[in-house]
Amino acid sequence: MEKMEVNPYDVKGDVNYEKLVSEFGLKKINKKLLDRIEKITGEVHPYLRREIFFAHRDLEKVLDAYDKGEKFFLYTGAGPSGPIHLGHWSIWNFVKWLQDKFDVELWFQFTDDEKFLYKDMTYEEIQEWTKDNMKDVVAMDFNPKKTHFLIDTKHAGIMYPEAIKVAKKITFSTIKSAFGFTDSNNIGSIFYTAMQTVPCFLPNILNNENKYCLIPMAIDQDPHFRISRDVIEKLGHKKPSIIHAKFMSPLTGAAGKSSSSDSDKAILLTDDAKTVKKKINRYAFSGGRDTVEEHRKKGGNVKVDVACQWLKYFEHDDEKLTEIYDKYSKGELLSGEVKAILIDKINAVLSEHQKRRQNADKEFDKFIY
Repeated sequence: MEKMEVNPYDVKGDVNYEKLVSEFGLKKINKKLLDRIEKITGEVHPYLRREIFFAHRDLEKVLDAYDKGEKFFLYTGAGPSGPIHLGHWSIWNFVKWLQDKFDVELWFQFTDDEKFLYKDMTYEEIQEWTKDNMKDVVAMDFNPKKTHFLIDTKHAGIMYPEAIKVAKKITFSTIKSAFGFTDSNNIGSIFYTAMQTVPCFLPNILNNENKYCLIPMAIDQDPHFRISRDVIEKLGHKKPSIIHAKFMSPLTGAAGKSSSSDSDKAILLTDDAKTVKKKINRYAFSGGRDTVEEHRKKGGNVKVDVACQWLKYFEHDDEKLTEIYDKYSKGELLSGEVKAILIDKINAVLSEHQKRRQNADKEFDKFIY
């Protein structure tokens, strides 16, 4: 079995989230925190109830400040080197809920510099993907009055002066240890964590404020921000709080996380209804039995069935989801029938997203800082 490895540049093996909580020094999101969130927002998002977002760093501090009437700001981002898939969407869907419920600003970073440094792609190709990815973020329907795009190369004038302050506090040995870099890594990649750190406090500098920052993200990004949190405090800013998500499992049921690098086996936000149906029916790993007769008798395995697991993201009604799981486990629902339910759910989401995406490029000026 392949050894588990989880960092921003590589995810390998079967991911043990309990082990990651211990190794990364995180805290699990407990009922006390969920109750506090519900008291403020009036509900608990399904992704919290279902432990899709399951761990955190200093989430209490953000809620403490909010209870005192102090707003925080959100920070998330995208690395533009290919199309956007449902794994990205799931994070951003939760970010939108946070923005709406807490009525806060969102700073969204497009790390075009990082992708140019790490990918075998031209600068021009990365810029085209930046524009394309921006369409999908606009189509998420974030509040344009409270959402600000930071594009690393475009906004270097305001980001770089702060990035060098961060960089001065980080040693090469720290970066090598965190990401497994060697002497063959280009010098730009070594510097990149400094740029990713800047949005944690840049809004406070621009607005002469001292708000907390909350970063919703997939757990593989945590190594960047373990470094960032120590450095930020040394520079006199508040440590950002973080809320961590589990990976949306690959369509094929393989170990790791969803990826758009193999677009035939990922659901992209630009896929039409026919393509979604074809991909799920062909590639979604089944927890069903070898024959219909055996499945009816013994039932399916919800835990390994990708369609069942993906429904956690799209069927928000707990009773309906429990009913689907129960019927599938008893053999009353076949794998194809569960896939059909998932296909309808995803296509409903993508239909609305694609309508908003059509003219999204005309909205860029509302979002770019």
